[in-house]
Amino acid sequence: MASKRNRVKVYVLKEDQQWGQLGMGQISSSYIERLQSVCLLVRSESDGSLILQSKIHPNVPYQKQQGVLIVWSEDENHGVALSFQDPAGCRDIWEDICQVQGKDPTVEITQDLLEGPDQFDEMPSTSSLVELPNCELHTLEEIADLFTSVLASPKGKERLALTLENEDYIKKLLQIFHICENLKNIEGLHNLHKIIKGILFLNKTPLFEIMFSDECIMDVVGCLEYDPALTQPKRYREFLTQNVKFKEVMPITDSKLRQKIHQTYRVQYIHDILFPIPSIFEENLLSTLTTFIFFNKVEIVSMLLEDDMFLFEVLAQLRDKATDENKRRELLFFFKEFCGFSQTLQPQSKDALFTTLLQLGILSALKILMNMDDFQVKITATDIFAYLVEYSPSMIQIFVMEEAQDGEDDELFINVVIEQMISDTDPELGGAINMMGLLRCLLDVDNMLLVPNECERSEFLNFFYRRCMHNLIAPILSTTSEDRDEEDYLFGPDENKNCLNNYQTAQLLSLIIELLTFCVQHHTYHIKNYILSKDLLRRVLMLMNSKHTFLILSAVRFMRRMIGLKDELYNRYIIKGNLFDPVVNAFLINGTRYNMLNSAIIELFEYIRVENIKSLVAHIVEKFYKAFELIEYVQTFKGLKIKYEQEKDRQNQIRKNLHSILYIKIFCRDANGMEEVKADMYFKENTTDVLISIAKPTILFAERFWPCFSLLWLHFLKEVCLYGKQSQL
Repeated sequence: MASKRNRVKVYVLKEDQQWGQLGMGQISSSYIERLQSVCLLVRSESDGSLILQSKIHPNVPYQKQQGVLIVWSEDENHGVALSFQDPAGCRDIWEDICQVQGKDPTVEITQDLLEGPDQFDEMPSTSSLVELPNCELHTLEEIADLFTSVLASPKGKERLALTLENEDYIKKLLQIFHICENLKNIEGLHNLHKIIKGILFLNKTPLFEIMFSDECIMDVVGCLEYDPALTQPKRYREFLTQNVKFKEVMPITDSKLRQKIHQTYRVQYIHDILFPIPSIFEENLLSTLTTFIFFNKVEIVSMLLEDDMFLFEVLAQLRDKATDENKRRELLFFFKEFCGFSQTLQPQSKDALFTTLLQLGILSALKILMNMDDFQVKITATDIFAYLVEYSPSMIQIFVMEEAQDGEDDELFINVVIEQMISDTDPELGGAINMMGLLRCLLDVDNMLLVPNECERSEFLNFFYRRCMHNLIAPILSTTSEDRDEEDYLFGPDENKNCLNNYQTAQLLSLIIELLTFCVQHHTYHIKNYILSKDLLRRVLMLMNSKHTFLILSAVRFMRRMIGLKDELYNRYIIKGNLFDPVVNAFLINGTRYNMLNSAIIELFEYIRVENIKSLVAHIVEKFYKAFELIEYVQTFKGLKIKYEQEKDRQNQIRKNLHSILYIKIFCRDANGMEEVKADMYFKENTTDVLISIAKPTILFAERFWPCFSLLWLHFLKEVCLYGKQSQL
């Protein structure tokens, strides 16, 4: 029985240096006693006659090409080539040849150039060896096998693609597809699926131009329906012709544009058929197809932009309150897809497009749409807004600043965005997370223009903190309000939105705190004034009473970011308000559990210890050390105590040194009168400056840090300074 693995075509090089097919049959290698050598034998599949008998010569260079060809020269101008249907069969025969010649089967040429350069130069070319069988119903299996074997070789793919470009082979295949469907020839349809998929994987634009033409594309989709791996064919054509409806939200009079839109959708559909699950590796197999779709989108956007009134009319209808809701929704969906296509434009073209959109009032239209009750409209408007923010945050900031000159606070675009974030009804807050990311992008100082008279950092931030920040923190203030019902606040049902234990409320508060933490890091001056004036950290730390650990962690991160700035104003604010108390309570309630909360709080105290923030170290040890005294699995708290004791000893030593200096300089006088006079004169002339230099900083230091100094001591030191000044006079 004929084996596909051993099937080969035998070619010989003719006198005109063209290859001619000698026949096709089954190949084998065997030892021939008469020739005293291993020979390659090819016998016809039809009658078993011998087509080729070739001795494997020990010193003749054999060459393997494309994984399916073996070529060699037996005599001068007498080249022989074997074209295998299956790469595995080619590999078997190649191993036999290499064994006879004592070569490694991984080589592509059995004789190195140094061993036989003349013979290598005479190696026949096989550039024209890829021949397509006649395009007929009974040859479909042979054609499919050819594609399977050639796709393994880059050179083979190039040559096959060139052959397909020069002939109407694809159109003939699609004609046979209709015949197979009419005859319900399932085997033929399965082979056509392999062939058409193989042509697509050749990844050549000229072939795509043929296959995706209006004449051929639906037949190509039809061939892809008959996947041999499926028991029943798919209904791709039915979906494209019956389910998919092309809606013209605005009349498209250009037939070329309409045809390009149809083609792009169908080609994208074919791409998704081939790769239903995105894969980087597989995407590379169809990189040219992806590029084909890309340039189609560029062409569609460019053709739409050529119509000056098109975008103007779309935006006008979006803003018009009289526009039908269904019509507005379709216009918005179209506009979102249009913005998605615009991402394929070159930077210069994209600049021109978005500048035009802003001039036409896209942001005003989006503000109206985001305030509507229709959930789909809100989401789509937000997606379009995300395109604009990603492209140019500074343009949004300029619009917002201009809008703020006349608009009310509730009508400001930023406040509309904040309101959408706070009022998100999604249990997982997908929309709120998206909005928070957009706000963060707008508030990033690196995205703010520094050009005078436009949208400077300080001007925009002043605007935001004065007219928008109160809306952002409103959920925190309302949740921690003193007027709240304490039991409802802590122990109410989780369904209660005002309850701190409500999951959706906790997640929203966590998002807001995350944005505030970002502001602490990047808006040092503005956020500091806001936190201190609103006592905001206290309100945030009140949220640590929640049962949700992620919210508690958000509060800890917020405090950690403030302390990380090592700003003494923040430190005094924390100490004065005793704001470590809720953090310590949360740590103690967590107990010995080793989790993120435990690690976060320990890291907070460890940072204070390592950076030796003296005011906080003293406050923590004096106020909370008893609570930490028994904790030994980390040395953080003992380390804080050591830092505290070291600082205390240092201050005591300074006090002792000061006492000694004053005693020696003022009270230790000689009993001898002359020596007393001399000492007095010496004191006046030389010690005056020393006493003043010692006394002045000592007074300041004592007033600030040593309340234990008696008023008498301070009075005495002031007298010393006064005495020194009189002596100088």
